Amino acid sequence: MFAKVLALCGLVAVCQAGLLPAPVHYSSAAAVSSQNIVRHDQPAQHVAYHAAPAAVAYHAAPAPIAYHAAPVARVEEFNAHPQYEYNYSVADGHTGDNKSQQESRDGDVVRGSYSFHEADGSVRTVQYSADDHSGFNAVVHNSAPTAAPSHSAPAHYYHH
Repeated sequence: MFAKVLALCGLVAVCQAGLLPAPVHYSSAAAVSSQNIVRHDQPAQHVAYHAAPAAVAYHAAPAPIAYHAAPVARVEEFNAHPQYEYNYSVADGHTGDNKSQQESRDGDVVRGSYSFHEADGSVRTVQYSADDHSGFNAVVHNSAPTAAPSHSAPAHYYHH
């Protein structure tokens, strides 16, 4: 509590403090100006301190009442037999990101596969299909892990 009172007193002291007077130096030389001061004073224009009264509207015309909204026309594009096919692959030697995917659709049947390299060196491949009759089916294949390539240290030969 003492710290709060002390902080409040310090804040009041800072707020009440005035500016320090700047040191004043006087010179014995007279002030000289090489410019002519030409004044272009104009008489001040009359300023109106009040405005005309605002028009007062006692009531507004009633707004028309809409009992129902107009129907919204919806246009939906429908393709009875959609078809597409795509594939991509990534092989980034710097990050080790190796993956690929392909998929195709013919009507209501979708078939595809994707594969990627696991951290242990194995490759996981997933083949899938989906249709109205069988639903979604996926088969997963895992290859055996491969050992990471090892680099032996170079042999140092010392000649004395």
